Amino acid sequence: MSTVIYEVRDHVAHLTLNRPDSLNALNLAMIEDLRLASARAEADPAVHAILLGGAGAHFMAGGDLKWFREQLALPAQERQPLFERTISDVHQTTLQLRRCGKPVVAAVRGAVAGFGLSLMLAADLALASEDAYFTLAYCNIALSPDGGATWSLPRVVGMKRAAEIALLGDRFDAAQALAWGLVNRVVPASELQAQAEALATRLAGGPREALASTKQLLNASLTSTLAEQLHAEQRAFAACGVNADFGEGLAAFFDKRRPRFGA
Repeated sequence: MSTVIYEVRDHVAHLTLNRPDSLNALNLAMIEDLRLASARAEADPAVHAILLGGAGAHFMAGGDLKWFREQLALPAQERQPLFERTISDVHQTTLQLRRCGKPVVAAVRGAVAGFGLSLMLAADLALASEDAYFTLAYCNIALSPDGGATWSLPRVVGMKRAAEIALLGDRFDAAQALAWGLVNRVVPASELQAQAEALATRLAGGPREALASTKQLLNASLTSTLAEQLHAEQRAFAACGVNADFGEGLAAFFDKRRPRFGA
């Protein structure tokens, strides 16, 4: 059985973490399945948006600590390169989701810990159920974070708050995650899937080139000067302006109807 279920519905690729008995903890098989699933969604022209979720009551409780404990039997000179290779594989998913031109939505419930939090941060938008709880947790087992958490957190919550989350490893709830800007919405657990699917479907029906350009511009803004960003906006705007979706958007506005992008 695959550790990541891959389904496409209404132009949305559903990537569902599928180790519910282990709180969807990340093991070697899931690392590979998640990398392949995210690459597949990026390459599939029928996919216009990606929805991340977890089977069962939890999103992801971090890495599989049973596997880590087994590696303690290895001498340090073997363990260190093994961990480097493993985390390198994990990071391929983070890079694919951030670089992908398609909008990525995360729907999280229950435990959102360790790489689960990093994975949620790699998404463009995140919805959390009221019962979701969050922790970076690495410091509790004497590890430093991975999955891009140390890149994302300072940019989302600021350096002081990022240090608090990373250095203390405390658990916080969905209301706090919303207040800190880590998630976009908090919804009742019974409505999480429906609302997340509705949001992903809405994005999938949007103007694909414009959304991809917008995501690229937002990502680039974090390391660009104002002049560089203005130039990038100029080029992206002009490119979108010769796309058929632009004409459809204008026609729909003047016809007072919903646009049908990509038709």
